[in-house]
Formats: sequence, C-alpha cells, structure tokens
Amino acid sequence: MSQTEKKAGLLRRTSSSKKPLKEKVVLMYDEIFAKEDPAKNNPRFWDELFLMKVNLEYLESKLENIDGEEVQRIRDNINSLFHHCVQALGEEHQIKVVNALQTLCALFRGVHQKNKSASGFDIINMLMGFDKAELRMKDLMERLDSLLCGDGSESLKSLCLKLLLCLVTVTDNISQNTILEYVMINSIFEAILQILSDVSSRGQHGYDAVVLLALLVNYRKYESVNPYIVKLSIVDDEPTLDGMGMVVHQALTEYNRQYKDKEEENQGGFFSTLTSMVGNMFIADADEKLSVQTNEAILLALYEAVHLNRNFITVLAQSHPEINIPTTPTTPTPTTPTSPLGTTPPSLDVMNNPELPLDPNLQTSNLLITFLKYASIVMQDTKDEHRLNSARLCLIILTCIAEDQYADAFLHDDNMNFRVNLHKMPMRHRKKAMDKNIPSRPLVCAVLDLMVEFIVTHMMKDFPMDLYLRCVQIIHKLLCYQKKCRIRLHYTWRELWSALINLLKFLLSNETTLLAKHNIFHLVLLVVNLFNMFITYGDTFLPTSNSYDELYYEIVRMHQVFDNLYCMVLRVSTNTGQWKEAASKVTHALVNVRAIINHFNPKIESYAAVNHISQLSEDQVLEVVRSNYDTLTLKLQDGLDQFERYSEQPKEAAFFKELVRSISLNVRKNVSLNTLSQDVLLKEFSTIS
Repeated sequence: MSQTEKKAGLLRRTSSSKKPLKEKVVLMYDEIFAKEDPAKNNPRFWDELFLMKVNLEYLESKLENIDGEEVQRIRDNINSLFHHCVQALGEEHQIKVVNALQTLCALFRGVHQKNKSASGFDIINMLMGFDKAELRMKDLMERLDSLLCGDGSESLKSLCLKLLLCLVTVTDNISQNTILEYVMINSIFEAILQILSDVSSRGQHGYDAVVLLALLVNYRKYESVNPYIVKLSIVDDEPTLDGMGMVVHQALTEYNRQYKDKEEENQGGFFSTLTSMVGNMFIADADEKLSVQTNEAILLALYEAVHLNRNFITVLAQSHPEINIPTTPTTPTPTTPTSPLGTTPPSLDVMNNPELPLDPNLQTSNLLITFLKYASIVMQDTKDEHRLNSARLCLIILTCIAEDQYADAFLHDDNMNFRVNLHKMPMRHRKKAMDKNIPSRPLVCAVLDLMVEFIVTHMMKDFPMDLYLRCVQIIHKLLCYQKKCRIRLHYTWRELWSALINLLKFLLSNETTLLAKHNIFHLVLLVVNLFNMFITYGDTFLPTSNSYDELYYEIVRMHQVFDNLYCMVLRVSTNTGQWKEAASKVTHALVNVRAIINHFNPKIESYAAVNHISQLSEDQVLEVVRSNYDTLTLKLQDGLDQFERYSEQPKEAAFFKELVRSISLNVRKNVSLNTLSQDVLLKEFSTIS
C-alpha cells in the first residue's frame, strides 16, 4: 500500500471541495502526543478515547516517528495512556476493554520499534514509568488473568492471548525483553492451563495458549529460575496434559493433511504424465516445494512438554480414532494474511471436535504416530537451514522419547500395534510403497523405519552430520532398552544393517571431502558399535537364531567395506594428524567384525572349493556360518550398552536460542494488525449501549 493510500485510510472523506477531516480518534491521539495533559481541558478524555474504534496503524506510526527529545517531552502522557488502558480492562463496557487491549498492543509494538537499541529499562520507563512499572504490570497481568479465566466473551479471551503473544515477541531475542520479568513475577501459567483443560476454550484458544507457553518457557531459561519451566515440569493434571497433547496433535494432523493434499495435487494431471515419461527426473524438485514451511512453534511446545514433564509421556501413547479432517472450502477473508503451509493454527471445526464417532474400520492413532508422520515429511529435505533445524528438533524430541523408560515400554508393547504410514522421499530406484502393505507393528518399528529412511536418503555432498549422529544415537538407545529388557523385536533388521553398511561405504568414498568439514570418525565409531551391540548381545534381543545368522551373513557378504574401513582408519591412526586418536578408537572397535570376516571367509572359500561351486547361495553361506560358530573367538567389549543422556545445556543452548528467535519473528508477523481487526469483536458487542 502506498503512503498516499495509507493516509487516505486515516482520514474520513467529505465533499471533494473541502479538505478531508481527521477521525476524532486520530485527533485524540494527536493530543496525547502534544506536551499538555489531554485530560486537562477535557476531564472525560480517557473515557471517550476507549469508546472510539482504535486506529492501530496511526498510533503505532506516531510512536515510531517521535524523536528522542519528543519522547522525554510526552513521556508522562504515554505513561498516562498505558495506565488508563490497564484501568479500562476492568470496565464492564466490553467495547472499552477491546479498545484498551488493542491500544496496549500498539503501545508495546510502537515503543519497541522506535527504541530497538534502547535498554529494557528505558523502554519500561517510556511505557509506564520505572517507579510505577511493578504496580502497573501487576494490575495488567491480574486483569488479563481475570479475563482469561472468567466467563466473558471468547473474542476478548482471544484478544488477551494475542496481546500476550504481541508482548512476548516484540524483541527478536525473547531474553532481552525486560518487561517479561513482570510476566514471570505475575504468572499467568494457571490461566493457560485452564484454557487447555477445558474442551470448549481449548478448541478456540488452545493453539495460541500452547505457543505462548512454549515462548515463555524459553525466557532466560539458562540464566535464572524461570517459574514457567518449574510449573510445567510438575503438572500432573490429566485433563490439562491431554488438552495440551490434543492441541499439538491437531496442529500436526492439519499440517500432515495439507502436505498430503499438495502431494496428491502434484501427482495428478499433466505434470505426473510428463515426469513418468522422462523417468521421474523432476520429482525431487516437485516434492521439495511441498515441505518448505514447518510449524516450529508447535514442535517447540511438544519438545518442552516431553523434555520437562515426565507425565506428558503418557499423552503420547493415548489412542483415539485417526482424525480425517474434512477439506471443506472456506471463504477467504480479505483482511487475513495468507500464511505458509503449517504455520497457522488448525481450523476451529477441528479444534472443537475432540470426540469423534468411533468407526470399527477406522485406524486408531495417537500423538506419537502423528508426530512420526510429521517428522517423516520435514526430514525429507534438509537442504536449507530452516528445514535442517526442523529435522534437528524432531530428532531431539525422538532422543528424549528413546531415553524415557515409560516411552520405551509402550514403544515396544506387543499389545499396541499400529500401521504407521510414513512419508518417503521419491527415489528413482524404488517403487512407492502402497499404504495397504504396511503391517501392524509395535511403534518402535516405525521409529526405526524413520531412522533407516533418513540414513538411506541423505548421503549427499552437503552431508548433514549432526542429524546422522542423532539418528544413530536414537537407534543405539532403543537397542540398549531391548537388550536390558530382553525384548525380541520382530523387525526387518537386515534393512538397518544394509543402511548402516551403505553409510560406511559412502563415508569411505567421500573421506577427503567430508574430513574437511567433519570428524567422520565419531559417526563411524557409533555405526561400528551398533554392529558390536548386535554381535555381542544380539542373542538376547534378535527375534530368532536365524536373525543372528543373517547378521554374520551380511558382515561377511559386505566384508570389502569393513576391510576398506580398517585400512583407512589404520592409515590415519598411524600418521600424526588431528584425527589420529579418533581413528584409533575405530581400529579397536573393529576387532570383532574383523574376527568374524577372517574366521568365516576362509571356511566359505574352502566349502566352495570342496563342493566345486563358483558362487555360493545365501543358504549355503548360512550353513557354513552355523557349522563354524564353535571355533570363533570374540573379545568382550565394555560399555556398548552405555550412552550419554540428553542434556539441553550447554550443547543445545545456541540451537534453541536461534530457534526461538525464528519462532518469535514468525509469531510477531502472524499476530498482525489484520488479525486484531475489530469488526468481528464489535459485532459480538453490537447490542451493548
């Protein structure tokens, strides 16, 4: 919109011969920005102001355009405006409350925009006066709390949450927003929980409440005691935790549905015909466009709940019918900005229908399944930093889940079987699996499938080392649980072994390129130690003795990869260089793999020579393996079933700081002037005189 158009919006048109007149509210704002006290000549000034429809754009622009000297000159009037806004929140006249909330939003944003480089104390002083700040913010938070917990208008509650989101996100770095100290002291945690525990209010406000909570938890979380972290970690009220889980579940479900719709759209028509004609050479690019935007705010909320509250783990497993959200066309509102895929809250229809009719043929689902499907989408393409961070957060959440004893128990529960249709990256050398072929299995199988899928599909020049390390560590933690509890999981382990061997092959082929950027020996050691876990403890958790035989078969069959790996690490460890020690650890870790190869290879060659067979079948090799176990000597390796537990501080602190900054910017953009439009609100109160 041009400046001329903007100005026109601020003025009321009269006949063409006369100069346009300013709206009365604009004239009143001008009085506030004059040196005199506006109530001096008009004692009813503040009462009248809050009966006027707010002109957010004009008020914010006035605040942004005043210079340093003017700020000092009109500070008392700004303080007075803030004070009267807070007072108006206690009014019975609801239009006054609406206008006061919107004016506060403009004040917070306008003052911060103007004073980006100013200290938090200066901003507090300009808004409310430093000497009165504690009292003003106490009154504000108490009144917002009353509005959120009361039986009043749902639109007012929505506006209260929008104001809080606006306040929390006014600075790029949430921890530099000094005003939030008062939000810590005057907690609205209980009000957020009340919204989440009530079906009706959760349906309308749950999304904003969950995002607000996730942001507040991240305020100076490493520097001081954050009461929102403390309180979230001890919540044990089932309806509240279920409510939080339901909000996250519905937001992720909505994203998954949007993605599937776009995927089907791209697969139909002329484009689909063209790609099949030219051997699917464009399919990766087409798919790439589908997963550009992710809902990191809701993902952060899920992470904080899983990481901080052990009681929330039970919510992940609660079964309910799989929500099939109807794709009814909605009439777009011209004033609402279009948001990228997955960044907006689910539609109210979805949020208001937590209880769906049970269909005997309907597949049951739970939050974990929905999250795994979501992760399978965002982990497909990690070429840019934004998507890389989303994939990283998904893997951090899975790391927390894999470490939790209760979560492991339901992941491996044979009585809780599900068909989990993960999204897979289109690849030329494999056919797309049909949904009907997916067996019903314990949920840990879907987690392992997701890890295998990632390992297979991301061997590329710009190697995502951090994500690979996390994937392999998640697999290791699951194996440790299986070994400890002697769980014999019926899983296609060969797919995992094959993926890991191909990963080693890739690392060997690209040694020079990768070593310029990464310590590949750390990842190699983790992979080799996964094989050592299977070799040393496989008889306690592999489903059958045949599985153990197949493990040896795969190692022997792919012996060339392990031989080459040994030569490489031996070369590096015997030379002086920065990787000497790291390579040396891999050399020691390969001792049992090499013992297996050196023991069975001569036996297989001898069997082939005696029986005059040039190429042995798999069954023949397995027969040789089974009949020669007794002469194989292996070394017992310590610490294979030990792992370092996840800790956010200090390793992940920088990642979360940047992630919260990115989410804060996105939330600020979406809590736009248009979403605070009064038309809907005023319609609700139109009967009030």
